[in-house]
Amino acid sequence: MTTTVGLPGVELNYELGGTAGATRLLLISGSGTDLRRQPRMHDDRTLADRFEILAYDHRGLGRSVPDDPEREPTMADFAADAAGLLDHVGWDTCRVLGVSFGGMVAQELAVTAQERITRLCLACTSPGGAGGSSAPLHTLADLPPDERLAQQVAWLDTRTVDDPELRASWTEIMAALTGVEPTEGMRLQLQARSHHDVWDRLPQLDLPVLIAAGRFDGIAAPANQEALLGQIQGADLRWFDGGHAFFLQDPTAVPAIADWLAAD
Repeated sequence: MTTTVGLPGVELNYELGGTAGATRLLLISGSGTDLRRQPRMHDDRTLADRFEILAYDHRGLGRSVPDDPEREPTMADFAADAAGLLDHVGWDTCRVLGVSFGGMVAQELAVTAQERITRLCLACTSPGGAGGSSAPLHTLADLPPDERLAQQVAWLDTRTVDDPELRASWTEIMAALTGVEPTEGMRLQLQARSHHDVWDRLPQLDLPVLIAAGRFDGIAAPANQEALLGQIQGADLRWFDGGHAFFLQDPTAVPAIADWLAAD
């Protein structure tokens, strides 16, 4: 079911799917995502058969329209959108899976409203500040398309630098997925992302947290995952075979994350 809700500063587009009545899972997606585009993680039957899934377009992306399209949103705005959506659908608590930029939003949500999150999976993301930031995607917007694509591929999986076959494969995939010029909404999202920093607030978290990461991620670097692990009390870190897109590269990733999210 796709619909919209008016929240402070934005008309937010969302979908409620998966298995009705199952364990509730809020899926917070990454930079530049749009519910109209494939692949969509919440369509994966490994998740959809086990969870009732709430997914949405970030403000300025897809069919989520901000009241002021020229205003640069903050990370607090993105977290408030997630909390407001939970209010709208009547979810007092839920599991949360935040992927890449969505992991940053999930961290901001957790440090401001952790009582709403029963289990939190942070996938291929970074804490910012002293814990390290993810690669500066906002710097790519002004590059020529070919240079932008080449840098995206190099960051996506660090093995592509020395592996021509892998580089060619990911170049073809990324060209198909990102073959459009960055929109204003994407630019503003990436600017907000560049200011992400929850590092000093992470020690206040007291809930189950799984950090899921690709060993060859050049966007959310492995060192950032170790930093998250050390800053969040009781967190677990699980490595997968792949880069920033390890969900697609390692067939064990989604089942392992689903198992962890579904645990009591």
